[in-house]
Formats: sequence, structure tokens, C-alpha cells
Amino acid sequence: MARTTDRAQRGGHAGISIEDVAAAAGVSTATVSRAVRGLPRVSPATREKILEVAEALGYVASSSASGLATGRTKTIGVLAPFVSRWFFSKAIEGADRELHERHYNLSLFNLGGHGSNRERLFSKTMVYKQIDALLVLCMALTHEELEHLQKIDIPLVVVGGHVEECAYIGIDDYAAASTAVRHLIGLGHRDIALLHGDDETDLNFDVPRVRILAFQEVMAEAGLDVRPEWDEWGDFTVHSGQEAFRRLWERPGAKPTAIFCASDEMAMGVIFEANRIGVSIPEELSVIGIDDHDFSEPMGLTTVAQRPDEQAELGTKMLLDELDGITGAVRSAVAPHQLIIRRTTAAPRHRMSLGEAAHLAPTDASAAT
Repeated sequence: MARTTDRAQRGGHAGISIEDVAAAAGVSTATVSRAVRGLPRVSPATREKILEVAEALGYVASSSASGLATGRTKTIGVLAPFVSRWFFSKAIEGADRELHERHYNLSLFNLGGHGSNRERLFSKTMVYKQIDALLVLCMALTHEELEHLQKIDIPLVVVGGHVEECAYIGIDDYAAASTAVRHLIGLGHRDIALLHGDDETDLNFDVPRVRILAFQEVMAEAGLDVRPEWDEWGDFTVHSGQEAFRRLWERPGAKPTAIFCASDEMAMGVIFEANRIGVSIPEELSVIGIDDHDFSEPMGLTTVAQRPDEQAELGTKMLLDELDGITGAVRSAVAPHQLIIRRTTAAPRHRMSLGEAAHLAPTDASAAT
């Protein structure tokens, strides 16, 4: 007798689940999923057997499918922690561009900046909606979430950073951050602050950590001190950049001549707040970011550019090619980045650093002469 499970909701017949079909056909649920959706990597004989069993049990893969033999939904899911921020809106734009070209639909799963509904999203919603593939934007996936996706064999690509166990597309964050810091050092800056990303959402898998590491190591290679009191954090928004600059500038002691910001939006916040209190950019403070946000050029922001729309477009193409049976279509790829020099960085006005002061300070012997 067929079991009644939550997964029965996925089909169009009450009480019949994908597990029931898999058990009756003697195959895995992933094989059933691929067979009923018309996906590749299922032999003709196995597909025919599964379709016969599914039809006999009254299982229908999706209410939106026209029939078992054409069970694809022609829909790709896009999972994002936010949709309002620049990276994600540009990536969604790129994904939709490729989907439109290939006559597919986009189903957006927006976590809204928090993960309270993640368990239901992965265990139920994506399965029941039966998307054909999933594009994940700039967030990590847990082992349990990956298992849910693997169970129904959904092709998957992560855009925006490295994630274990997944194909991913993104810039080399270490190289991009190193490029930014070396630009400041090349201009003559020695007193450089760091504004890195650090929030409580799943946006932060390894991208902020890698950019912090690059800053620290490039500074060390140049023989420059990383000052802990100049280490600030934000959540990749303009507002957090304003708050970080305010904390940095209100703190007693020496001030940096340059700030490396881990995103353009935080860099913009620094510039807005600096202008508000009369700190001149770049005469008193150079600012550089990463992204090349749409507003970066009008603001004259020096940045290390990336194209999230092109990254997502490539990831979507990989997924669709995989669905079309192209072997090895889904794979990891490094996207390009480029230093774009504008008005917010310049050589520092001569200001004696603490290191220079220590070097020039008289010894006891010289002071006595």
C-alpha cells in the first residue's frame, strides 16, 4: 500500500509520493525525478519503466507539467538572501536575460536577509514547486540542504563565491582585494584602514574572510602594520559604511590616510560621512571599494570591478546546458575583475606615520649631544 507523506503534495495525486514510485520501480528518488521531468542521464529502458510505474500508481510529477514524458517545468529557481542590494539585483537581471533567451521562467526564492524559513524552503517548497535547476546567489548551503537538493537531483550552481561541494562562479576574491590594497600602497599610503564585511546572514560564507586575509597578507608583504583600531566592519550597505567611518574617525589617536572597503556600497557610505564632517576625499583620505556599483562612476569611486550579471548569466547557461544533456556543463569558473582608477584615490599628503616617527625619534645618546 502506498505511503502517505508530505512529499505527496509534490504530485497531483493525494497519497502518492516520489518515494512510492522509487520503491515500486526499484530505483532512487533522484532517478525518478530525472525520469519524470525528461532530464538526461536516465536510460530509455529505465525511464519507460518508471513512467509505467508512475502512471499505474497515479503519480504526476507536477501540476504544471503537461504530462509525464514532458515533466519539465521550464523554470529555474534563484535563491537569494536579499533582492534589493546591488549584487543580487544585477545577478537576477543576468539570470533572467539568459532564461528569457532560452524560453525558461524564473522562480525567485528570497530569504529576506534572514534564514528563519530555510528548512521549509529546502525540504518542501523547492521540491513541491519542482524547479528544474537552482542558481544560488552569494550564500552558503549546509550539508543537509545539499542533501535535499541531491535527493531530487537538481542541477545547482552558486554565484558570488566559493561553496564546498558545489560548482561556483565568482571572482578571485583574494586577488581582487590584493589588487585594491596594492593600488593604495603603490600611491604611497602606509596608514591604511580596513572596512570588511561581517553580518549575521548567510551572505558571508567565505568572501569576507578571504578579503580580510588578502588585506592582512599584502600589508605584511609591504612591511606595513595592520592596526587593530583601524579594523572596522559593515554589512555591505551604504549605511554600515557611514557608521563604520563615524566609529573610526571619532576614535582618539592617529587617523589612516586610506581605507580599503570590501564593497562599493560601504565605500560610498564612507565618502558620504567623510564629506559630511569635512574630511576631503582624496586629499585627506583615499577610498577604494570592490564591485563597480552603478553609482560608482558618477561618484568617481576607484574600485575593483566585477560583473555579477555576467556571472549569473554564465551560471544559468551552464544549468540549462546541463538540462539539455551537455556533459560537464556545470563546473566552477573564475570570473574576471579589473582595477578602475577614478577620483577617490591619490597619493597621500605627507603625514608622518607612527612607523616613520619611531624611526626618526632620537636615541638617548643623540639626545644628550
